Amino acid sequence: MSTTDTQPRSRASKMLLRAGTGLFWSLVAAIVLARAAFFEPGVYDSFSHVASIAKNLFF
Repeated sequence: MSTTDTQPRSRASKMLLRAGTGLFWSLVAAIVLARAAFFEPGVYDSFSHVASIAKNLFF
């Protein structure tokens, strides 16, 4: 298999590939920005407390 076999051959498939790639990275950016906007620093405090209790019980 050569490298030309894996690349899109038609103009429409190239445009579809670019549109899909753009949509994917737009969604990635939106998720990262939403995660940064709604992040609460204290949300993991209860988890670390439960983890320390579990650690004391088992070890």
